[in-house]
Amino acid sequence: MKTFNTAGKCIPSMHYMVDISQQVEAAAKLVRRGNYFCINRGRQYGKTTTLALLKKKLEGEGYAVFSLSFEGLGGSAFKSDESLLYVSIQLMQSKIEWNNVKNLSPTALELLQNFKAVDNREISSVDYSKFIAKLCTESKMVLLIDEVDAVGNHVEFIKFLGLLREMYLNRDDRPTFQSVILAGVYDIKNLKLKLRPEDQHQYNSPWNIAVPFETNMSLPADGIAGMLAEYKADHHLDFDEHFIGQMIYDYTSGYPFLVSRICQIIDEGGLTWDREGVLKAIDRLLIQSNALFWEILDIVDDYPQLKQKLGDMLEQQKIKCTSDEDFYIIGVSFGFLDKKNGIISCPIFESLFSMCLGVKKIA
Repeated sequence: MKTFNTAGKCIPSMHYMVDISQQVEAAAKLVRRGNYFCINRGRQYGKTTTLALLKKKLEGEGYAVFSLSFEGLGGSAFKSDESLLYVSIQLMQSKIEWNNVKNLSPTALELLQNFKAVDNREISSVDYSKFIAKLCTESKMVLLIDEVDAVGNHVEFIKFLGLLREMYLNRDDRPTFQSVILAGVYDIKNLKLKLRPEDQHQYNSPWNIAVPFETNMSLPADGIAGMLAEYKADHHLDFDEHFIGQMIYDYTSGYPFLVSRICQIIDEGGLTWDREGVLKAIDRLLIQSNALFWEILDIVDDYPQLKQKLGDMLEQQKIKCTSDEDFYIIGVSFGFLDKKNGIISCPIFESLFSMCLGVKKIA
């Protein structure tokens, strides 16, 4: 039987999920147009799940999709620009070894299979461009790069993106990826926040070719109700899924992790699927340790002005965070500030900050 999942990507056959087909289709539409773009949302906001479903959809349309992550690579991978290019091809090669890529042409498959290690484990940008062009001659290839933030402090990665940009700009002369999609918390334009000060002068926004991906990835109340309806039928329960779905949305603003965790606590904690059960689940969520809350609180501690601003916002309803404040982009990137109106994005985050900052929020 399915379960609610808050660890890693959600798999439709294993986990209760809100239908996100609209978000996936919005991304697929950009791929069909040949656009390069970023999916930037807060931690545990469903980015990896979206990419997995997007990959499956695109494969059904004949695309060869390489889903890569540079997270966890050793320092030798970032020894030089050429080393990282070499490793990126190795990562692609490993995907075909495990049969994780469909729709590759026989020529592209053979090229990757025959890609051999060399003594210096490097490849020049010119040779990399030629190699990718050969791969893309007969295959519509899409590159997905997840967890971009994990390597955003490496200048070598920034330069790698710059090379992909150059290949994109010359695609009328030489084949290249149909689309490249980056996923992470930070917008690529803000990765320079993670660079060492002495490296920032080398940063020149290599991803200005990206088109906006503005699709709302928060989970709507009716979508939450639909997920609960499936759970209700599986467990032969009787409760008002529309009321509960709306209530969960009102407290979370549809933040995917918060939605799933509340449902998980109710299910595994033996709570009732009613107003009292939801409130008890929220209380338990707020006192339990989880990676999302710890990371957000660490971020707030790193920015004293942001901490002060959040305290003021909790105490005075009319105070908002504005886009000209240095820390605004941090709060928006991590999902605890609403981009449109500059307020704290949901009541659960309000309660979290109130508890941790020792500030009583306004009624």
